[in-house]
Order: sequence, then C-alpha cells, then structure tokens
Amino acid sequence: MLKTLPNMFKVHDLRMKILFTLGMIAVYRVGSFIPAPGIDYNAVEALRARSNQGGLLQLLGLFSGGALTQFAIFALGIMPYITAQIIFQILGVVIPKIEEWQQQGAVGQRKITQWTRYLTVAIAMVQATSFSFLFHNTNNPISNTGGSQIDLLPDFNVGTVSLVVMTLTAGVALLMWMGELITQRGVGNGMSLLIFASIISTFPAQGISVYQDNGLFALLVLISMAVALTVAIVYVEQGQRRIPVQFAKRVVGRRMYGGQNTYIPLKVNQSGVIPIIFASSVLYLPQLLAVALPFESFQRWVDGNLSQPDNFWYYFIFGILILGFAYFYTAITFDPAKQADTIRKQGGFIPGIRPGPQTERYLAKILSRITLPGALFILLIALVPSIIIWQLDWSAEGGNAGSANFGFLGISILIAAGVALETMRQIDSQLTMRNYEGFLTK
Repeated sequence: MLKTLPNMFKVHDLRMKILFTLGMIAVYRVGSFIPAPGIDYNAVEALRARSNQGGLLQLLGLFSGGALTQFAIFALGIMPYITAQIIFQILGVVIPKIEEWQQQGAVGQRKITQWTRYLTVAIAMVQATSFSFLFHNTNNPISNTGGSQIDLLPDFNVGTVSLVVMTLTAGVALLMWMGELITQRGVGNGMSLLIFASIISTFPAQGISVYQDNGLFALLVLISMAVALTVAIVYVEQGQRRIPVQFAKRVVGRRMYGGQNTYIPLKVNQSGVIPIIFASSVLYLPQLLAVALPFESFQRWVDGNLSQPDNFWYYFIFGILILGFAYFYTAITFDPAKQADTIRKQGGFIPGIRPGPQTERYLAKILSRITLPGALFILLIALVPSIIIWQLDWSAEGGNAGSANFGFLGISILIAAGVALETMRQIDSQLTMRNYEGFLTK
C-alpha cells in the first residue's frame, strides 16, 4: 500500500483534487477554533472540561471536531445536513412525491438535494437557537456540572442571541457548500470527509490526556484496542452477502440483449453508524424531560442512571435502542418488495426462486438474517470499549479528560474506517483508469 501512495501525485488531475480537498479541510479546521461573537471565553474552558467527562456533549463534540465545545462558527458541524438527509430518506417511504423524486434519477436527485439544503438551514436555525438557550440556562445537565454552572451567553438579549444564531447557521451553510465542492472538485464524498477530519483531529489531544492522567500502560492498551477495532471494522465493513441474479436473453432486431449474470450486494452492516446516532438522540430525551417536568423522583433516576455513561441502565437501554434502530433503518433503506419488482421488470430472476412474491420473501428472509449480526456488531463496537474502560477504572484527576475521552472510541473508528475505505475506493478507481496500481489492487 505504501508503494502506491506516490501514484496519487503522479496524475495531475488527481493531484489537484487531493490538494483541493486538503485545502478545504484545513479551512474547516481553522473555522472550528474561531468562536462565535458574544461568548464568554472563560465559560468555554469550563464547557470543554465538562465535555471530557463523557455523555451526550462529548458525542456532539465528536462530530464537530471540538467546535461545539469551543462554540465556534462551525459549532454545529455538518450534522444538520446529515439529519436532513436521513429525514428525506424516511419521508420517501411515506410521502409519494418524494418517492417519485427518488425514482426519477438525476432530475429527482437534484430536487431532493435542493430541498435537503432548505431543510438543513431550518434545522441549523432551530439547533442554534436551542443551544443558545441551553448554554445560557444553568439548570440543565449540560451546563450544570459538579455544582458549577456554565453560562456561555452572560449578555443574554435578542440582539446577542440573533447574532449567535445567524453565525452558527451561516457556518452550517458554509460547511454544506464546502462539502459539495469537495464532492464535485475534490476526491468526492465531501460531507463524510468533513466528519472524518473532525473525528481524527480529536485523537492526538485525547491520547495525551489519557497518558497524563493514567500513564503509558493505559495509552498502550487503548492504542491496541483501537488497532483491534480497526481490523474488525474493516473486515466486517467489507463483508457482503451476494445474491446472484440472472437476466434472460432478449433479441431486439439483430442484436441480443441481456443474458449476463450479476449479484445484489447486501452488506453485513447495512445501516452503518446511523442507529448509534438515533439511539444517542433518543437516550438524551429523558434528560431534557427531567429538567422540564416537576417530578423529583424521575429527575433523580435519570440523573443517576441515564446521565452517567458508566451505569448498567445506560448501557442496557442504549444497546436496545441500537438494535431497534438498526432494523428500522435497514428496512427503510432496502425494500425487498421494491427490489423484487425491479428485478422482475428488468427480466431478471434469482436462480431457483420464482419472480414476484417468492423473490420478495426470499430477499426479506436473507435481510432479516443478515441484519442481526450487523446490529450486534455495531452494538459491540459502541459499548464494549466503554465497558472495558469503565471496568479498568481509569479515571481522571480533577475531572479532566481521563478514560472518558475514549468512551466513544468504537463509534469514532467505525465512522473513520468507513469513510477511509470509501475514499480509498474512489481514489483506487481513478488510479486504475489511468493504468496505475491502486490501493485495493490485488
């Protein structure tokens, strides 16, 4: 693989695409350290220390590369765009018009992309407003830490809140534009590469924190765990169940069409990291309700169980949600009935299976079987590193980083490895087109 790295820079077009992508990522990282106007910088330091204790704030900071805990202009990251895309995927199942757009090819995709942009801006405005009130309200599980209260917006008025909301929303719009530029003029997969850069950028500082708080042995154990997770994730992400499909021969005029054999690739991890994101969001809802509802017993139970990432009920409920959302999202992204109908219309069939309802039942049976190991895999990736670190009891001195920094180690590597594999495939395809040896060439 190392011998093929120079090949990327031998091709002028590919070299310019790589340099352009690196330049856009550099701009993104610089913007992640420029704070929004009207922010108390002393409170930002306290917020960063609070995120190092784990929980939802650390997960949100993970996808923004630390920009959220800096309350920077890119504090919301690219997650509003990802959320908008997921919403349109779900709405495509229940709204006929969106489903019609999905079947129109490039024309329908342009319409979906345009509406996704509008929805992204709307979500960004809502999230920016929510964070402005949340980080000002000292009676919430994010800003209230260990008896000390954090107020990022001490000068809280309409003008300051409006300025912060406009700044964060403009940051999301700029990131969305940068991601699309990377997709068009860079190596592709722009939105995912921005998330990849956010996750990778946090590793060095987290490693140093673990070394300072727990010593060299703890750091070596975590590095070994990260390597093992990377190998396992790459192995499973490459795994597919290939369902063979044959197409009948057709004679049109003097030409014969069809007759080729192909396959339907069903990935073991069909849903990716989406179930983890959904489960984290749902798990945080009781914490918000505990703040809003006047039930002290409910609030005590939530604070003692769901707010602590080292509690049995936290892991149990989190795991159940991951399994449920894995099946839910897989059912949305792959419809056996639609796939069977497409195969029938194209004159294809699965060997030994009659077209129509039997093909649909066959695909649904395979999908249900392959979803279980995929869901269990992402469940283990999300929970096992946190449980191991919790049992080793590597705690930080003074409430600093400590083992909580790697509480989402599995999630981070799952996302980073998936994006890296996809980027390598795209670069590999461009190298092989120009008769160069690629990364994945055997």
